[in-house]
Amino acid sequence: MQPLALEANKNRKRHSAILLHIIARGKIARSPEAELVARYEKRLSWPVKLTELPETGGKVPDAQTPFKTVLLDERGKAMGSEDFAQLLGRWRDDGMRETRFVLGAADGHSKEERAEADLLLAFGPATWPHLLARAMLMEQLYRATSILAGHPYHRA
Repeated sequence: MQPLALEANKNRKRHSAILLHIIARGKIARSPEAELVARYEKRLSWPVKLTELPETGGKVPDAQTPFKTVLLDERGKAMGSEDFAQLLGRWRDDGMRETRFVLGAADGHSKEERAEADLLLAFGPATWPHLLARAMLMEQLYRATSILAGHPYHRA
């Protein structure tokens, strides 16, 4: 193999996409929010997995390792779209295979869950309806991956 081809293969491997795994309590069912989630899921070029759990209990599938866990939490950090994209890009470049985005039940996440998370993420100081937060997350994932791909969807 020629040196340029070797370099291209290294870059391709380093930039393989992360599985974006959304784990949410509650069923989205048929709703306008579900249509938005489905629309962004189809548009995403990175692999996406959606796991719905009952309000309590349920089994979370095993993660692909290494992985990161992001909890959507009102106490979390509000990030701009470009900063969020840079974070996903850094995790991708560091070899993460999966990033889990967890939306908790109505009462949110426990102290233990928050302490174990790699990031607490908030969509601003307001409290958002659970189904709308799921749709907003999917849009931000699409926006972040578009930014990383140099796609004009995001215009700063």
